[in-house]
Amino acid sequence: MAKKIVVAGGNGFLGSRICKVAVGRGWDVTSISRSGEPTWSAVTSSSNAPPWSTSVKWQKADILKPETYKPMLSGADAVVHSMGILLEADYKGVITGKETPWSGLARAFSATKGGSQNPFERKEGEELQPQERDGQLTYELMNRDSAITLAQEANFHKVPSFVFISAAAGAPMLPKRYITTKRDAESTIASSLPKLRSIFIRPGFLYDSSRMFTLPIAFAGSAGNMVNSMIGGRLSWLGGAAVEKPLKPDLVAEAVIEAIENNTVKGVIGTSDIEALATKAWRRGML
Repeated sequence: MAKKIVVAGGNGFLGSRICKVAVGRGWDVTSISRSGEPTWSAVTSSSNAPPWSTSVKWQKADILKPETYKPMLSGADAVVHSMGILLEADYKGVITGKETPWSGLARAFSATKGGSQNPFERKEGEELQPQERDGQLTYELMNRDSAITLAQEANFHKVPSFVFISAAAGAPMLPKRYITTKRDAESTIASSLPKLRSIFIRPGFLYDSSRMFTLPIAFAGSAGNMVNSMIGGRLSWLGGAAVEKPLKPDLVAEAVIEAIENNTVKGVIGTSDIEALATKAWRRGML
């Protein structure tokens, strides 16, 4: 009987590739997202659904409403959270005139924002309640609280393994809260759910030819990483992800499934470990 994996955000740039690799490894794959099946032109170089996609159950569910996805966790062997946000939506208030540009910027780079109610004070299945006055999807809500809640629900259903797609570091152009909320999610899940084998994947910038705009960014990141390596990593504190080695999402996806299938793997998986796991998967495929 095939093992079952549930990928929250399985219709995204990285999530869809995790689904693809899992299908290729013989897993029973379920993706959960608000829209169901991907808009393929947004995640690949073609608008047509690839052949492997027919093997995935593309389910619609709301990550903030566990009751919509709880039934899908039953019998799962692994759950992946790949639904964080890179940018918050403060610009919408500025564009519509609800906020001034100054207040929008101040809100975007504020030291803290509301997430949801404390995930550990909610009942099983209880939905997350956004605490910002306009219901904004904040880093606290999406990068932290939704991940903690999904891990909780996986633990309730006795799922053995949980993968959180985190990040290698923040970046100068992003609010610091982007990375601190991800680190908060990692530490909370690890300390509060000890029976769950938690894996925290920390890739840098992801690039692919299906998203041409990512290529020059990746080129610059590779150059920054090379310089940073030559001077002993002394730019890491300043550049963050900007000097971290960029990776292809297909490679990260291979590493995710390889990590899940190796019961000795747990905790933080950085760039070098991601590459090592992907190489191990590639070598196995060549046998």
